[in-house]
Amino acid sequence: MKLSNVNNLLIIRLSSLGDILLTTPLIRSIKNKYPSITIDFIVREEFKDAVESNIYLDNVYVYYREKPNTDLVESLREKNYDMVVDLQNNFRSNRLRKNLSGMQVKFKKPDVSKFLLVHTKLNFLKDAKQIPERYAECLGENILDGSGLDFFIPDGINSSLEDDGKYIGFCPGAQHFTKKWPEEYFVELGNELNRLGYKVVLIGGDSDRLMCRKLQLRIENSIDLSNENELYKLAADMKKCKAIVCNDSGLMHLASAIQIPLIALFGSSVMEFGFTPYMAESIVLENDSLSCRPCSHVGKAECPEDHFYCMNKIKPEIVLENIMELIA
Repeated sequence: MKLSNVNNLLIIRLSSLGDILLTTPLIRSIKNKYPSITIDFIVREEFKDAVESNIYLDNVYVYYREKPNTDLVESLREKNYDMVVDLQNNFRSNRLRKNLSGMQVKFKKPDVSKFLLVHTKLNFLKDAKQIPERYAECLGENILDGSGLDFFIPDGINSSLEDDGKYIGFCPGAQHFTKKWPEEYFVELGNELNRLGYKVVLIGGDSDRLMCRKLQLRIENSIDLSNENELYKLAADMKKCKAIVCNDSGLMHLASAIQIPLIALFGSSVMEFGFTPYMAESIVLENDSLSCRPCSHVGKAECPEDHFYCMNKIKPEIVLENIMELIA
């Protein structure tokens, strides 16, 4: 079925923050090309802020992981969608999708290619497209409009930072150890930026709060604005920064969505997986001289080689040089 024949469409992407934000170019492009299509979205409760205020969506439904979703499924069935687009393609999304009518479309994950790259270093992903483009390919139309990610901050959400402050944002968190730039490097970089007249702002969600507190104690004049996953507030704080320094994380994609220049630090993950900043002013720093990268397509709790050269070789002076280039 062509999109021109679709009246209502459901997109399923339950998690996680970055993956959800990467759906937004497709949502916007469909709505702008076919304004009459009703576009609904289903997302897990803890990530609903990523799309709840998206002006291109008509309805956002919440999926609960820890309790039955019987009423939700019944409500979706009543909508009688012409097309259901499953961009998650896992056990939960498949089970949800199969309860619904309409044409079924699902994201094809390059699992075999990722497995080979991680475990044999055979790289069949050299020419792989970024994730938003792979999402769009599911629909069989060249529909993307060439612009970046979307994130909409509701009226009334304001930052406590000054408008003209020389702020550099640090997002030191990531889900896995091998995606985290060392704490000592953040401290060294932060204190050097302070000496140059910049003020470091520490940004993160609930799982990052301990690290942000520790960094705030060691980086002179830094400000800890981490919070309990208040995504709109994090975005408002980011917008006051001249640049963001972050790991390969959901907050990297949030910075991309609100168009803040950013330095992205890639450790165990590689650009071929498709999750680099999309259509954003950015510099990706990685140690591409290592034969052990990537050691995982999601990240690990420790370095399998015990040297962690993928991050340890990205020195603070290298990052500082690139920050100055980015904001010059």
